[in-house]
Amino acid sequence: MRIKGNLAFEGTNYHGWQVQNNGVTVQQKVEEALSKITGEDISVVGCSRTDAGVHAINYCISFDSDTSVPLANLPLAVNTVLPPDIRFYSFENVSQDFNARYSAMSKTYIYKTVCNRVLSPFMNNHAYHFPHKVNIDDIKTASKCFLGTHDFSAFMATGGSQKTTVRTVNSLLVYETDGILNFEINANAYLYNMVRIISGTLLYVGCGKIGVNDIPCIIESLDRTKAGITAPPEGLYLKEIFYE
Repeated sequence: MRIKGNLAFEGTNYHGWQVQNNGVTVQQKVEEALSKITGEDISVVGCSRTDAGVHAINYCISFDSDTSVPLANLPLAVNTVLPPDIRFYSFENVSQDFNARYSAMSKTYIYKTVCNRVLSPFMNNHAYHFPHKVNIDDIKTASKCFLGTHDFSAFMATGGSQKTTVRTVNSLLVYETDGILNFEINANAYLYNMVRIISGTLLYVGCGKIGVNDIPCIIESLDRTKAGITAPPEGLYLKEIFYE
């Protein structure tokens, strides 16, 4: 049977989601735990290839299993053999054609930034420390330029393997909570480091390094060198995945 699982993870200790030879990954730990509990050789499909240090509030996987463990009990069982920075919330039966990655209609990411002079030790590895004053009104105005369907080549790091660089941004919210500046973006799909580059560009708008009215020209240029920095991974969180 095809199973869908929902989990969260704190990504500081991992080299991203996808299994690789040069470091421990979240997928590796998840497959090891599921295989141990079910007694099967489990291989999972993840909804997103998150980078090293990136976190997930809600991450989705799919896999096939004939386990006899009731799905209502499976989260607690699997969590007992997972490290404490990875936790499953639920499992459910889904149709055989469901794929955690390719069935996704859109995904929402949040990028968290602290713009104070001093970063609280409790935010270390959980937000980007950008110790500059920013104009949030300018950031909000510039953020609207990203909405809609565009070629986002200027906001893509090298190393991606996508067939097209055209993406549709459905929403981009800018708001503050408890001293944290949040960029919350929903899109149908993302280019490599797209959210982190958009976030870095908006921070540059906020501190005056890039003009508010420059964003449309940067998008049209398709030139990565004209956009802002690639904000570091510790501020990025996968928030939600939407399926039809």
